[in-house]
Amino acid sequence: MTSHPVKMADALPSEFDVVILGTGLPESIIAAACSRIGQRALHVDARNYYGGNWASFTFSGLLAWIEDYKQVESGSEEATTYKDQILENEESILLNKRDKTIQNIEVFSYSSSQDAEEVEEVGTLNVNSALLTTNFTTEDSTNGLSCQESPLPDANKCDIPSELEDKNEPKNSEETSNVEVLSGGDHKLRDAISPSVTEAYEAELTEPSSAQSVAETSHQDSHKTITYSHIFKGGRRFNIDLVSKFLYSRGLLIDLLIKSNVSRYADFKNVTRILTYHSGRIEQVPCSRADVFTSKQLSMIEKRTLMKFLTFCADYEQHVEEYQDYKECAFSEFLKSKRLTPNLHHFVLYSIAMVSDNASTTAGLKATQHFLRCLGRYGHTPFLFPMYGLGEIPQCFCRMCAVFGGIYCLRHSLQCLVLDGESKQCKAVIDSKGNRIKCSHLIVEDSYLSEDICANVCYKQISRAVLITDRSIVKAESDQQISVLTVPPAEGQSAVYVTELCSSTMTCMENTYLVHLTCSSTKTAREDLQPVVQELFTLNTEPEKDIDPENDHLEKPRVLWALYFNMRDSSSIERKSYPGLPPNVHICSGPDPCFGNDNAVQQAESIFHELYPTEEFCPPAPNPEDIVYDGECTKPDAGELSIAVDAKAEEASPESETVEETLENTEEQHAE
Repeated sequence: MTSHPVKMADALPSEFDVVILGTGLPESIIAAACSRIGQRALHVDARNYYGGNWASFTFSGLLAWIEDYKQVESGSEEATTYKDQILENEESILLNKRDKTIQNIEVFSYSSSQDAEEVEEVGTLNVNSALLTTNFTTEDSTNGLSCQESPLPDANKCDIPSELEDKNEPKNSEETSNVEVLSGGDHKLRDAISPSVTEAYEAELTEPSSAQSVAETSHQDSHKTITYSHIFKGGRRFNIDLVSKFLYSRGLLIDLLIKSNVSRYADFKNVTRILTYHSGRIEQVPCSRADVFTSKQLSMIEKRTLMKFLTFCADYEQHVEEYQDYKECAFSEFLKSKRLTPNLHHFVLYSIAMVSDNASTTAGLKATQHFLRCLGRYGHTPFLFPMYGLGEIPQCFCRMCAVFGGIYCLRHSLQCLVLDGESKQCKAVIDSKGNRIKCSHLIVEDSYLSEDICANVCYKQISRAVLITDRSIVKAESDQQISVLTVPPAEGQSAVYVTELCSSTMTCMENTYLVHLTCSSTKTAREDLQPVVQELFTLNTEPEKDIDPENDHLEKPRVLWALYFNMRDSSSIERKSYPGLPPNVHICSGPDPCFGNDNAVQQAESIFHELYPTEEFCPPAPNPEDIVYDGECTKPDAGELSIAVDAKAEEASPESETVEETLENTEEQHAE
């Protein structure tokens, strides 16, 4: 297909096999799967960006997103008349034009007092100085997000959708020289964006004066005062995710990316550290054989006990007698029965299994086994992170859908469903332009369901915080660390998962870190997460002027900017909770609070098989070199594709091994 101009939204085809409303991860996977098997797919979203609540933004784009949600809360919806499109023997069901799944947005700036004057000189974006106060009351909206419908992806050129191009900076060879590419994305297809807005700032941070020695320059640069205007000028360097998740190396999403050959559109980095907060200190979790035997916080007895327990978890199904009596008990009770010390109990429960205190024994063992099986596939930790942020993943599937003929319209929603009066099936939809479009199936993100449909649904909430900081939470030899930190739950609350991203992930600018905090909500996001923020970071407005290099590692990172918000968690809501919807209308939920992405993939595959029971879910797409232009193409075998990617990763990670080999080698080292 070719790129479609904006006005084509007024001249869409009048019939599709599948219409998808919402561009979140599950909707995007379904769209790609349907398009891949030859179904005519129309993918629309009222937003002007891909990803929905799974999206990522530049810094200025995030400010525009915040302002947009404030307008949603206070504004009214405009609707085009649709009643003249409804026939006598038909019924209609209204949909929301915009979602209201984000609440309690609060923004704080902890930069220096000179920022207010500096921001006024930034230019390009007209940002009110009120952005720097605790009450975010910007009067002038920013231009960080395009307010126009951009051309759709070109199937022939295979370009990334144009709405997304302006948020990705061209890769800098110095920044990404240490990046281990696990699956190749062709970033030559991305349009290069001039980094002129950040060149002056980078020169300011990196150019030493003639009187300074190299050592002095290095130390002073690490504590260079970063102001709000610096962040704003370098805003394109940021890719800030609305959700915080990682990809398990043997998780459903990685398997799907490999099987479908969508992995060619993205690059990934290893997560380098798994940390935990224990007894008032941040400690590294021993999960590999090297970590266990170099750990200073574990005694030799604890090391042997831990390896024995992990050996059991690796194939716990073969030893049912060891946990039979604890199946109905909490996993924490089972850990006590195995005589794990408080240290080991903490590590296994919160940082290896990553389950709650009341999780069942079976769930805890399954989670621990999954963690162990993911070790060694692509590195020393079980997690991967996509370059440019998690928002890249929905975009990859949207791109696949467009390549196989799917049509995309952003800032284009649906007004209502048209039901057949007798069968009660959805036979058509009426879009925001008043066009009637026939369809056999409709996939809709639950945020677009009207309040009448959701009247009896009780949603949970997720508390989120996004911080920009000036240094890592744990100093290391390399400043390019990707860290996962678990903070155990306080009384009456859930555990807080903290992820810290460095500049080599292309999610933040140099000399800053991007920190995400996530937990299930009990109150507002700030009430849930600010105690953890205050414990791990300093919120002083002014940075320390005199820092002792010898005690530098004791200094807490300083928060430069913070965002708090609550996001709806609809992942546990069953389809039957939405009465009155036709059977050929399928509901996709938003992000869940879990660390991985399995729920989204399972949901997408389940809905796809309801639509097309006999079709393969996301079969591998042909490689460009395999396409024969006389109308035939060879389809690579999914197994061969998976092996090729695995071999590449294992070559890059020579210590890759099975869980059993890891544990056996550990025992041998201990015996020696």
